[in-house]
Amino acid sequence: METTLFIANRHVPATGEATYDRTSPVTGALATRAAAASVEDAIAAADAAAAAFPAWAALGPNARRALLLKAAECLEAKAADVVAAMISETGATAGWAGFNVHLAAGVLREAASLTTQIAGETIPSDRPGCLAMSIRQPAGVVLGIAPWNAPVILGVRAIATPLACGNTVVLKASEMCPRTHLLIAEALHEAGLPAGVVNVVTNAPADAGAIVAALVRHKAVKRVNFTGSTRVGRIIARLGAEELKPVLLELGGKAPLIVLEDADLDEAVAAAAFGAFMNSGQICMSTERIIVLDAVADAFVEKFVAKTRTLKAADPRLNAAPLGSVVDPAAVITIDRLIADAVAKGAVLHRAADPAGTVLTAAALDRVTPDMAIYGEESFGPVTTIIRVADEDEAIRIANDTEYGLTSAVFTRDAARGLRVAARIEAGMCHINGPTVHDEAQMPFGGMKASGYGRFGGAAGVAEFTDLRWITIDTQPGHYPI
Repeated sequence: METTLFIANRHVPATGEATYDRTSPVTGALATRAAAASVEDAIAAADAAAAAFPAWAALGPNARRALLLKAAECLEAKAADVVAAMISETGATAGWAGFNVHLAAGVLREAASLTTQIAGETIPSDRPGCLAMSIRQPAGVVLGIAPWNAPVILGVRAIATPLACGNTVVLKASEMCPRTHLLIAEALHEAGLPAGVVNVVTNAPADAGAIVAALVRHKAVKRVNFTGSTRVGRIIARLGAEELKPVLLELGGKAPLIVLEDADLDEAVAAAAFGAFMNSGQICMSTERIIVLDAVADAFVEKFVAKTRTLKAADPRLNAAPLGSVVDPAAVITIDRLIADAVAKGAVLHRAADPAGTVLTAAALDRVTPDMAIYGEESFGPVTTIIRVADEDEAIRIANDTEYGLTSAVFTRDAARGLRVAARIEAGMCHINGPTVHDEAQMPFGGMKASGYGRFGGAAGVAEFTDLRWITIDTQPGHYPI
């Protein structure tokens, strides 16, 4: 499969028809031969978005709503293509790919609902006869940089609310899934969005730094959002700071799930297994640390290990197991290193089967301690840790003993106790008696600490992608001291 750039509603080759190859993590065979954009190509995409901005910003909210609703339908119609692309490019299961389409369509529909909710307010003024108001208006061109792990959900999230607010967009696709990300643009094009409103740039991995820098520095780009690693997020934050451009960052995580002594253990096991192993643990919200009070630790571990052993993995093309492949052999090396280090230092490994290339079954490490690398390092794979603690205060201390702060969970039968614990956890999100993996398009999604800043979703997203302005009208003669 060969793909192009998408600029001003046209499929165009990269300069010099340059391409790069994305191979299947499972077979090593060619998955996609993608256009490898130059800096000049990236600038052309931003120029196209800038040219389209005035007309799109002036378009009525209900017209934008209709187009976004149609785009949701067009995306759903591409479900089979998306599933095939995600299996081929990222090793995802068909179930995960299908869920990506389902939730991404919901993100488009939620964005459509926001077009008439971009509201200001009147504000009482001390100045006689002065009518004061605030208004929100589109910022300009928005650069969205999306990852590979939930490519359709996060690719759509990077651009949907900006479009609803009247901005035009450039989506810088992940090098890992260029075809998957291009399908998003094709759905929006088929829905009837005007030329230049949505543009997609794909690039060779070696060129990512130069492409991103050129786009962030483009004078028409007024907002940047990035979902990905904390390491890259710091680079993008610095670029944005140099240009004084707001940047929304959703970065890495090391999500804790606390199991208190009064928890429903069966519910906690089910939520922890889902949170730890969905999409082979390759989700920023994945449950990487299960923190269990000693009073129930043995009982919880027995149930959790039994659940873990049912979570086999297989070639995702067979659609025969709940887990598929991790994204590349480098991920396997990282996971193997973390597991080996933990076991050497006293952790107990529970896993149903040994790895088969990039196809890894679920693994749990019990009795993890702070001297193990996996205690603090994000694994981003189908392995989770169990940390035993004496009491609630120690559980909260361990939950906060990380540079990350994206999401968290606590299990208890006492709702008031759950709220007290949630208030003490340093994370942008906390779910009481629910999994750490939880996303809804209308919610204020984002983290704290090294997990980033800013919020996607709902009214919070509108605030990120609009300019808030103060406007006044004097209705009577003014009185001035000079």
